[in-house]
Amino acid sequence: MKYLLLKHYRGAPTPPNDVPADQWAPGEWDAHCRYMDDLAAKLQRSGEFVASHALSAEGMWVRSDGSGRPPLTDGPFAETKDLIAGFMLIDVDSHERAVEVACELSSAPGAGGEPIHEWLELRPVMGEAPNCPD
Repeated sequence: MKYLLLKHYRGAPTPPNDVPADQWAPGEWDAHCRYMDDLAAKLQRSGEFVASHALSAEGMWVRSDGSGRPPLTDGPFAETKDLIAGFMLIDVDSHERAVEVACELSSAPGAGGEPIHEWLELRPVMGEAPNCPD
């Protein structure tokens, strides 16, 4: 079963090591990224890794305004706290394993080299699209 692990800029409960990344000492960001790369490599070896990417804080809301009309991109705009910082997509045998991987990802180091213990949103990926009324 596939699960999406979402890393938020803000909006979740405050983690114990809540120092914004722009205030980390030199090298702490590199250690954080290296931890996530190492975890991804470990999950690749076990066959559980699908994809992961960091996302820009910039973005927009887009919707169609009907057939033949251009999409509207004028608001509402999400506040920074609501934006997704990045994600990891995994393919694991059970919900319990997905929770284990999320806990490991949550332990990436931050300020002072200490684990952030950040909250991650864990979402199962639907196998089939739901039946939508016509």
